[in-house]
Amino acid sequence: MATRPTTSAPSQRMLRVGEQVRAAITQVLQRGEVRDDVIEKTVISISEVRMSPDLKIATAFVTPLGVTDHDAVIGALNRNAKYIRGRLGPQLRQMKYMPEVRFRDDTSFDNYKKIDELLRSPEVQRDLDQGDTEEE
Repeated sequence: MATRPTTSAPSQRMLRVGEQVRAAITQVLQRGEVRDDVIEKTVISISEVRMSPDLKIATAFVTPLGVTDHDAVIGALNRNAKYIRGRLGPQLRQMKYMPEVRFRDDTSFDNYKKIDELLRSPEVQRDLDQGDTEEE
C-alpha cells in the first residue's frame, strides 16, 4: 500500500497540468472567444493556475492590466467560467476530466511592490549604510 506524501506542495503533475491549463485559458482570451464587454476591453495576464490534487479544479490567478477595478474583471471571468471551460477542450483533450475553472485576483505583484518600497525606504537605507561602514 503506497503512502501519500505529507507535504502540501504541489506535485509535478499538478504543476504540469496547471501550466497547460494556463496556456489554454490564455489562448481562449487572446482569440477573443469570450463575448463580454469587460473582458473584451481588458488585457488580462494569467500569472499562475493552481490545480487541486484531483485535477478537477483549476484556480487561475489573473491580473487585469490598466484597470483599477479588478473585481469587475474577476467577476466577469467567473460569470463566463463555464463557457471558458468548454472552450478549453481542444487544447486539453488528453485530460480525463475537464477542470472547473475559478478566477482569483493575483495580489502577488502588490506584495512585491510593498517589499520594494520597504527596501527603498530611508530607514532601511540608513541601516544598510551603517552595515557597510561596520564591515570596513
